[in-house]
Amino acid sequence: MSALQQLRTMTTIVADTGDLAAIERLKPIDATTNPSLITKALIHPDNEAVLSETMSRHRNDIDAVIDELTIQIGCNILSLIEGRVSTEVDARLSYDTQATIDKALAFMEAYQKSGIDSERVLIKMAATWQGIEAARYLETQGIHCNLTLLFGQHQAIACADAGVTLISPFVGRILDWQKRQQNRQNIPVSDDMGVQSVKLIYQYYKQHGYKTQVMGASFRSTEQILALAGCDLLTIAPNLIDELAAMDIEVTRQLSESMSMDMTDMTRVSLSAEEFSHAYQQDTITQDLLPKGIDGFISARDELAHMLASMRS
Repeated sequence: MSALQQLRTMTTIVADTGDLAAIERLKPIDATTNPSLITKALIHPDNEAVLSETMSRHRNDIDAVIDELTIQIGCNILSLIEGRVSTEVDARLSYDTQATIDKALAFMEAYQKSGIDSERVLIKMAATWQGIEAARYLETQGIHCNLTLLFGQHQAIACADAGVTLISPFVGRILDWQKRQQNRQNIPVSDDMGVQSVKLIYQYYKQHGYKTQVMGASFRSTEQILALAGCDLLTIAPNLIDELAAMDIEVTRQLSESMSMDMTDMTRVSLSAEEFSHAYQQDTITQDLLPKGIDGFISARDELAHMLASMRS
């Protein structure tokens, strides 16, 4: 079996793309998307008619156009996969709990009107304290959440306490940060702080019986991916999925619940808003990468809005 085939026996593979052709070819269980990926999907000639029709319905409201297109792309993705799609709330709402809740409820209503079962949708939002609190409420309403832009253990702890369905720790962005801080071009996977972060989160969750799933994200290499073989889920870009499919090596499981139980016990903790804030202030990686990540998502949405506005004019 190829490395990809072996990995699939240990881990749920998620396609990190909005490219419908890639999803149809790769046949992942789940898929996740964001404004950048939606933009790439919408400029495909096959989507020209859908784009034109949606624009005509919401001629003076670009936000409404983006929201409707987001749902349409999500529905298209779901027609090609067996599992779930992650749909991202506008990153401008990352520090507004109620606005995040309202947008999530609107998305779920739109999916339900399109005949999509709520079990097949994950609402994706940044793992700020406000985003986590929004997810806490949404989960009580049967709406499953994917907390993204997760870089620190304190974020992971708060997400588990809130009962969120899924978290997406960003492996590659932590490695990028490590390279800058240490002024190193190459870092072996054994020293990779992004890989180590996911392993610690996974170990903590399994030792304490949390149901929250861990989905490693933002990979820079197949080495990072294989170092997390056995993680609940891994969301991987198509080019890296193709690389794994072409690799003829033996894949060794790196993570499992039983392996976590054999490791050093990790103390179970719960964080108040004040304790979360204090932990954030002590975590230089999250302080640097979380705001930048939110700004990046906002910029991607702004780029999409600009593209749509120029088409309208």
